[in-house]
Amino acid sequence: MARIRVRIPTRRTLPAILALSAAAALVSGCANDEPAGQAQGKEKRTEKDGPRVVVTTTWEGAFAKAAGAKDIEVIVPQSVHHAPDYDPKPSDLAAVAAADFVLYAPFEPYAEKIKEAAGSKAELVEVGLDNDPVRMKAEVTRLGEKFGTGGAATAWKKDFDTEYAALGKELKAAWPGGSSPNVVSQVFTTWAARLAGAGLVGTYGPEPVTPAQLGELSAKKPALVLENAHMSTGPVLPGSGAEQVAIANYPGDDLDLLRVYRDAAGALKKALGTS
Repeated sequence: MARIRVRIPTRRTLPAILALSAAAALVSGCANDEPAGQAQGKEKRTEKDGPRVVVTTTWEGAFAKAAGAKDIEVIVPQSVHHAPDYDPKPSDLAAVAAADFVLYAPFEPYAEKIKEAAGSKAELVEVGLDNDPVRMKAEVTRLGEKFGTGGAATAWKKDFDTEYAALGKELKAAWPGGSSPNVVSQVFTTWAARLAGAGLVGTYGPEPVTPAQLGELSAKKPALVLENAHMSTGPVLPGSGAEQVAIANYPGDDLDLLRVYRDAAGALKKALGTS
């Protein structure tokens, strides 16, 4: 099981963290002079433990766990829906300084600064966060190769394919009248439309729908509107009669990426039953 250590946020500025880099480097240097496993609070590690992986959010954490990592620490709590808004704090430095890999997304501009502030020698890995099965599995494969856990990544992907097919079959059985429903989706939740086997007739976002888009998308008479639960803009197509469904991209603290697909399928199945 992955070791998940989620941190509680406080509002501190990045300059304050950068000011602590010298102190962090000093602490790290002192620790390196101690015999392995003798420093207070340290754990003796073996190759079986795998790499220490620090991730900015639970989304990167779920990719790392799927790839076979077992020692994973999450910096940004799940309660922070928009990761770039998070202000890293001094206690985040210790985790980064001890990491083998630091995973981040390109829309999280503070990730490299965290590593620099901590004086870490960890490999900084940019992760393409996308729950589209093809792109997601490619990232899991790549991370497994980096971590030296390729076998675990392959096994996870096999389990994913089995479950994804089963969820798709359940959703197809829930199609109203046996016909594929038309769907409008936020640009970052189109993977859920494909999971449902729906006809994607339009997309919007990440900005709110404009009056012109409202008329254009409503005219396509979608049965469902998929919104990004982490970037909600309220009612998307009011008055269209379409059922709005919130889709979450981020996993929970258990870093279970499969649960993201299960939860999306459950929400879609419920909505299809009422559409």
